[in-house]
Amino acid sequence: MNEQSSHIIELLKAKGLRVTPQRFAVYANLCGRGDHPTAEQLLTDINQDVPIASQATIYTALQALQNVGLVREVLLEEGVARYDANVHPHHHFRCRCCGEIEDIAWEVFQGVNLSALRPGLKAEQYEVAVQGVCDRCEPASINAFA
Repeated sequence: MNEQSSHIIELLKAKGLRVTPQRFAVYANLCGRGDHPTAEQLLTDINQDVPIASQATIYTALQALQNVGLVREVLLEEGVARYDANVHPHHHFRCRCCGEIEDIAWEVFQGVNLSALRPGLKAEQYEVAVQGVCDRCEPASINAFA
């Protein structure tokens, strides 16, 4: 067993989770990527070599991982839940052309004035979701409107 696998097993146990092959596979897959996959993408990736999980098992594993704070759900598109193993505070950028999602450092929007909310609203946390065009798609989008 490699060092990363041992670390994942220790982390799952420390959070009080039973280490099942499916739960391990879901969390290890999420930790190894930065593209904020959907549950369906995780299911495809995990079952690519040897089928070990059903769609229901993936959702159950994701819910358990969310409940203990190891995974967070990212909602940037209507009706599409994506998942992220980076649970440290950060924001997201989503390209409206290719759909790619990229993390934005928390410090970029440090100047958000939460005290400007109307009286009676008490902000506990926030996340900025930026929509736009990434540098890979920008030349294509300019040509499409020319």
